[in-house]
Amino acid sequence: MRSRRFFRTLFTFIAAIVVANAVVGVSFAQDESDPAATLTRNLDTLWMLIAAFLVFWMQIGFALVEAGFTRTKNITNILMKNLLDFVIGSLTFLAIGFALMYGGDGAFIGGEQWFFLDGVPEIFPGLTVSFYAFAFFQLVFAATAATIVSGALAERAQFRGYLVYSAVISVLIYPVVGHWIWGGGWLAQRGTAFHDFAGSTVVHSTGGWLALVGAIFLGPRIGRFGKKAVPMPGHNITLAMLGTFILWFGWFGFNPGSQLNTDAPSISLVTLNTNLAACAGAFAAAAIGWYLVGKPQLSWSLNGALAGLVAITAPCAVVTPTEAIIIGGIGGAVMYAVVVALERMKIDDPVGAVGVHLGGGIWGTLAVGIFADSGSITGLLHGGGMAQLITQVLGIITVGAFVVGSGAVLFGALKATNWLRASAEAERIGLDLHEHGMLAYPDALGGLEAIERQGATREPVFGAAPGD
Repeated sequence: MRSRRFFRTLFTFIAAIVVANAVVGVSFAQDESDPAATLTRNLDTLWMLIAAFLVFWMQIGFALVEAGFTRTKNITNILMKNLLDFVIGSLTFLAIGFALMYGGDGAFIGGEQWFFLDGVPEIFPGLTVSFYAFAFFQLVFAATAATIVSGALAERAQFRGYLVYSAVISVLIYPVVGHWIWGGGWLAQRGTAFHDFAGSTVVHSTGGWLALVGAIFLGPRIGRFGKKAVPMPGHNITLAMLGTFILWFGWFGFNPGSQLNTDAPSISLVTLNTNLAACAGAFAAAAIGWYLVGKPQLSWSLNGALAGLVAITAPCAVVTPTEAIIIGGIGGAVMYAVVVALERMKIDDPVGAVGVHLGGGIWGTLAVGIFADSGSITGLLHGGGMAQLITQVLGIITVGAFVVGSGAVLFGALKATNWLRASAEAERIGLDLHEHGMLAYPDALGGLEAIERQGATREPVFGAAPGD
């Protein structure tokens, strides 16, 4: 009943906007003489805002997935990092990052105008949406890229160092990559332009590369690898499941919203492809895990669905539904392979962020050059030759080099200043208590007595984990 009321209210709201535009003639100041153009602008802006709200809702999805896959003593810490990602990202990206990404037509970076959203036009140039709606839409994408990294660094990264990282990706690293591809930079200026419809590279590979670099600089959790290694399963698979479905739902704003207007056929195709790829990724990862491990495990299915979503994000508007299934299924398989490879290399990624976002992002970007068949974008399998695939590979390599290099400088500086890795004491007792003085589950781990002891003595209040 509640869901029916929600959709009835949403439909009524949209209908009211349409009627208001058609009858009353509410308009943007730029053109009050063309009711049809006014209606188009208002509807396109409304759709972009709804899509942005869905992408914003993905923040809670990331928080729940990461909380579910981490241990009880670190839940407050991971939730607060997810919260501050959006807070810091909002302040820094809209003040500086957006201008660097869209405020100029330089090959490498923008930055000619729109700092602190000063002097902006009413309608974003080249589109039919409000400038402020477009800025908010881009903001929630930037916040998504930032929050990918928190899961890979979970349970052992200092909170203050993480805040520095969050600011740097939002104000510089993400905007530079975004400018190259979406802001008119050199990859967009090529004769065969790089194609990334909704961010397999711009958002997910950027976050994935930084997650990998951060995990390497940070090192594994105490007791994670070695002769005395012990399993470190997440504390609540239910939260991870709920978070995955929230992310899946949010992706229906992430990908269809990237159409940037209300072109019904395009939005419909993108929506269908997005869903099919997620299903294929979940099934493929579950099947591979079942075959290799002997049991179907939910965690593989959840990350498989997310990998399928990441993989279809770049090609979702230029492939058929059948091809979306293939792309999503391979995305799930790539995620599985990357997670296993990292384990063998003793690189600790508690939530599988690198496999999902970097593995899925690279594959999805390549898939454009293989499967695309839409107007000027034609992939290898549809007679387009190697041109698009070469551009996609070039984008993957150059974005990877820039992000890895920037990440190495960033995380290297944090490590040199002792702002990166939490102390062994903090890791053993949990970052919740050590860094925040509070627990997500006060009845567990000694509860209030543990908090009082920690505040009074600054000594470890719990014994070392088995194998430490």
